[in-house]
Amino acid sequence: MGNQSIVQPYLFFNGNCEEAVEFYRKAIGAEIEMTMRFKDSPDPIPPGRLAPGWEDKIMHTSFRVGQTTVMASDGCGTEKTGFQGFSLSLAIATEAEADYCFKALADGGKITMPLGKTFWSPRFGMLEDKFGVGWMINVIPAAHM
Repeated sequence: MGNQSIVQPYLFFNGNCEEAVEFYRKAIGAEIEMTMRFKDSPDPIPPGRLAPGWEDKIMHTSFRVGQTTVMASDGCGTEKTGFQGFSLSLAIATEAEADYCFKALADGGKITMPLGKTFWSPRFGMLEDKFGVGWMINVIPAAHM
């Protein structure tokens, strides 16, 4: 592996991708880079691969949050999404911005650790958003980012 390698999260929302990306756009300023729906695929979707009525669902989308690109899809079926064993960590430069993003992401979700002062940060908190994605909000002053 060379130094040019990067790791990018790829989230499967199993039918809620468009709603999730719009939620992140409003909550944390995500900027949509591109979106492709199954009906727009240059290659035909193999029969039986896609849930009935999913032609308008998102095959692939990418969006930026700060300097990070996150990719997402509706996937191919309606089975329950299981975002377990990881969280997305959002490093933020100011306490005011952390307060805003934490509250926005927590809307409809579940706070697992209230936003507060820790020994490593003036503001840190954890939550699960309404789509089940875990988030850690962490203030890291700009001089350390």
